[in-house]
Amino acid sequence: MTDNKLTRISKTLSYHLRHRPDELGLTLEPGGWVTVDDLLAALARKGKAVSRTELDEVVARNPKRRLAFDATGTRIRASQGHSVDVDLELEPMTPPAVLYHGTSEPAIAAIEREGLKRMRRHHVHLSADLATARNVGARHGPPVVLVVDTAAMHAAGSVFYRSANGVWLVDTVPPAFLSRLT
Repeated sequence: MTDNKLTRISKTLSYHLRHRPDELGLTLEPGGWVTVDDLLAALARKGKAVSRTELDEVVARNPKRRLAFDATGTRIRASQGHSVDVDLELEPMTPPAVLYHGTSEPAIAAIEREGLKRMRRHHVHLSADLATARNVGARHGPPVVLVVDTAAMHAAGSVFYRSANGVWLVDTVPPAFLSRLT
């Protein structure tokens, strides 16, 4: 499969599994899961046919690992980033001492005032490495990377989760726990 086709299918699947399963007539099960058979049938009904082989390749090759199969390979879900109401059934975890958040310069003033908010998603997304944070921030112009003092947040009672693709999740990050990487 070409990289362009892989990206197109990945974005279609992520959109429907994160934000609009209803457009395909799907309902997310607890954990955000849908059966692979139901997903493939729903895509075909909407003129967006994807084969099981293509689906397997998208899950295996997507560098962001946006999608994951369950242990049986019969169910699939988006790893994180949902705007629909779903409990991903993630277990709380102790985060590393610092994590990173990539953003853009126009967002900095509001973030410094109000902290990081989940906006229309379930959680704030944090990265364990600088490269990922820079890439995320670069989606909207020159990137700005924020360092999050997760050790202090965790000690103060914040609850952290890690998705299947390694993204760290938290409800909010108050401004006191943020500093700009220089």
